[in-house]
Amino acid sequence: PKNMTCFQREKNHSSLETIIFSNNLKFAEYSDFAELAPGKFQFVPDNRRYERSLPGESGEEREDVDQVTLYSYKVQSTITSRMANTIIQSKLVNNSPQPQNVVFDVEIPKGAFISNFSMTIDGTTFTSSIKEKTVGRALYSQARAKGKTAGLVRSKALDMENFQTEVNVLPGAKVQFELHYQEVKWRKLGSYEHRLHLKPGRLAKHLEVDVWIIEPQGLRFLHVPDTFEGHFDGVPVVLKGPQKAHVSFKPTVAQQRKCSNCSETAVDGQLVVMYDVNREEKAGELEVFNGYFVHFFAPDNLEPIPKNILFVIDVSGSMWGVKMKQTVEAMKTILDDLRAEDHFSVVDFNHNIRTWRNDLVSATKTQIADAKRYIEKIQPNGGTNINEALLRAIFILNEANNMGLLDPNSVSLIILVSDGDPTVGELKLSKIQKNVKQNIQDNVSLFSLGIGFDVDYDFLKRLSNENRGIAQRIYGNQDTSSQLKKFYNQVSTPLLRNVQFNYPHTSVTDVTQNSFHNYFGGSEIVVAGKFDPDKLKQIQSIITATSANTELVLETLAQMDDLEEFLSKDKHADPDFTKKLWAYLTINQLLAERSLAPTAATKRRITKTILQMSLEHHIVTPLTSMVIENDAGDERMLADSPPQDHSCCAGALYYGEKVPSNGIPSWANAAPTPVVPMRLAGAPVLESTPPPHVMRVENDPHFIIYLPKSQENICFNIDSEPGKILNLVSDPESGVSVNGQLIGAKKPQKGKLHTYFGTLGFYIRSEDTKIEITTETITLSRGSHTSILSWFDTAHVAYQRVLVSVKKEKTVTVTLNKELSFSVLLHRVWKKHPINVDFLGIYIPPTSKFSPNAHGLIGQFMHEPSVRIFNGRPGRDPKKPEASMEVKGHTLTVTRGLQKDYRTDVVFGTDVPCWFVHNSGKGFIDGHYKDYFVPHLYSFLKRP
Repeated sequence: PKNMTCFQREKNHSSLETIIFSNNLKFAEYSDFAELAPGKFQFVPDNRRYERSLPGESGEEREDVDQVTLYSYKVQSTITSRMANTIIQSKLVNNSPQPQNVVFDVEIPKGAFISNFSMTIDGTTFTSSIKEKTVGRALYSQARAKGKTAGLVRSKALDMENFQTEVNVLPGAKVQFELHYQEVKWRKLGSYEHRLHLKPGRLAKHLEVDVWIIEPQGLRFLHVPDTFEGHFDGVPVVLKGPQKAHVSFKPTVAQQRKCSNCSETAVDGQLVVMYDVNREEKAGELEVFNGYFVHFFAPDNLEPIPKNILFVIDVSGSMWGVKMKQTVEAMKTILDDLRAEDHFSVVDFNHNIRTWRNDLVSATKTQIADAKRYIEKIQPNGGTNINEALLRAIFILNEANNMGLLDPNSVSLIILVSDGDPTVGELKLSKIQKNVKQNIQDNVSLFSLGIGFDVDYDFLKRLSNENRGIAQRIYGNQDTSSQLKKFYNQVSTPLLRNVQFNYPHTSVTDVTQNSFHNYFGGSEIVVAGKFDPDKLKQIQSIITATSANTELVLETLAQMDDLEEFLSKDKHADPDFTKKLWAYLTINQLLAERSLAPTAATKRRITKTILQMSLEHHIVTPLTSMVIENDAGDERMLADSPPQDHSCCAGALYYGEKVPSNGIPSWANAAPTPVVPMRLAGAPVLESTPPPHVMRVENDPHFIIYLPKSQENICFNIDSEPGKILNLVSDPESGVSVNGQLIGAKKPQKGKLHTYFGTLGFYIRSEDTKIEITTETITLSRGSHTSILSWFDTAHVAYQRVLVSVKKEKTVTVTLNKELSFSVLLHRVWKKHPINVDFLGIYIPPTSKFSPNAHGLIGQFMHEPSVRIFNGRPGRDPKKPEASMEVKGHTLTVTRGLQKDYRTDVVFGTDVPCWFVHNSGKGFIDGHYKDYFVPHLYSFLKRP
């Protein structure tokens, strides 16, 4: 039958198991694997037919029989507090008159550590030992050089590691294989999953699978989904108690057959056990035993934290068809799940990069509907430029953060969905990793979802692990839509930020954990450590974290003897589970640190520690090998772990477009073609971090002045003529002037011709730099040298202390000495619009960096005047109340109203409440607005 994949299985909510509940559960005895005597093999002389049936079955003789009989196939798993130990044993006999090659082929979960392997061939036993990799290979080479039997066991497949060995078995000989591996169960989407890939390859006279689960916290639920399309309905039996469970799967030979008269086995797939544990509302579960402790932390019922999320979607040609259709449907559902306080945007890429919005926007119903329409129109084609797509997403998040647009209590995520390796742009995977690592900020997590069989999942996993995220893979024969939604649900529900664990005692050492500092709903943070049991009889834990709006401090205490009595009562409980779990976490953390080691000396130090731990705990890691040999030592095999970074090794060949050696696309930080060489600045694009409140000039033109001390927005309009130049900031002492030239609408509306800023000029005298920004170009002049950028560019250019950043079709930011910042927004209108024209908006954060003599329509408010607003009252328009405002010796009547801030939503804008001063700001600004006319775009204001 078709091997149902994990995602198809989860769709099927029918259950295979027969469940028996018991409050005093005691497991049935299970005969030790080694107890089956050789005489139990059913052996028939070479010149006779032999039966395939067991006693009690039909007894019918069959002509077409296997030359090798699988006598028994047994799998035993014990899970003690999420630490799983699994043994797979296979016993076969060669019934043919000729020697036969017998294959032992086992798939184990990726990330599991093999701890032991043994085999017995016709009475000769081979046992295993763990060696440093070069030593193991040397022993293997010695065996080959002497002409002795030597086999190499080393392969990898999809999300499972493939352990395979082949031996030659003489006629009538028996062979037994036994493999041990261990893994930690990680909580995903609110449950743990234990997957056993059953692959006997043929009918087994005795097939037994036993899973024992011992969880001191107590079992909340346990479920065995149907993963064999109903073929084994009712075969699994589940015994479930308060803290223990036993799952048994023992189909008879008749039940194993694909059909009633078939000789092929239907046992070819995964047996899945899903469960979760009880959770009290406290600081997690702290378990202490035998000098090691394990701390499980997965709080529920917390309010989600607002998120800023960039969806980066592969729309290359390989996504055409069902994959793209399902991705679109999943994205539409995901967008509906966004909360009002979330911000998002979409980047889609093939060989080109597109953005639905160049900025993060609020997840309003209007924006979500527009994003859905955009996604529905995607037509997959072309190549795959992962490097530039990720850098574009990082650029958007970095700029939003630098401009102060992100909620300080929010978390930022990038979710990459791709089905292929890069074919365009930067092709070297290690370089893409480096580019992402160098540009992404520390508060951003990158999650990756690989679709299909061709995607380099190891690359996506490294990419995410290095940047505070996780990766997951789904295959082409699975329901992409449901799996993308599940993946999103898993990674996009942040509940806690900045989670820190503290164990305040000097005897506690070598603490390691599985997660970064954000906690996502449905997952779990696991911490493990060592302590001196002679000095410490109990362990205290203090956890600090930030929830949606509050700081949490959680404490718990665990006694060393709490588990001893419980574990001693169960023969299947693993007394070393705390030690194994600590070793598993520590080695995985060290492997991750090793791949990122900044120096060769650091890498050597980490390598030495990993090697020591691998040998001490007898497990195969990327630095060790398992040598399998007979007692005499004259026949050997070698089992290697797959290499850690196989996809980015030196000497690999890459095909596709040539790119610059640094792999950074032109829009990210490359200069335009200049008349004179310019120094390029590295990411992030903006080096200053302006506050969220700014002074703004938008539309025709509306001035919005934010006064930090009184925390009020005061607004006014300037009604003037096209061609006039207004001074916005003039500070001769610091040598900075900012002026704006007005343009008119195409024709009057209701008898009035609206004016807008069509050109803005910045003059920085100390750098001899002039910057002219129009709706078409950005011109940079320094002395006699001039360079011209287009709004279709994305780049940033540095002149000494001046940094000019251009974001394609969106913003230009001018930063002076990392202290003063000006942002210019581009507003495009329909070219055939009968009235409106393209125009510019400007945003300037309040700052104390200007001199006391700074002036201009905006500059005069950099040193805030005293303002008192009082006597609030209904206005002539009931929706617009009035008040009195005292400022600069005047008492003015002001009206409450709304203006727009377009930084986060360039189409609809965000409402900004303000007090409106009538008559072109008279009384609020010094003098009359005509006093602010200047003759040239770079003039300073001449004050009377």
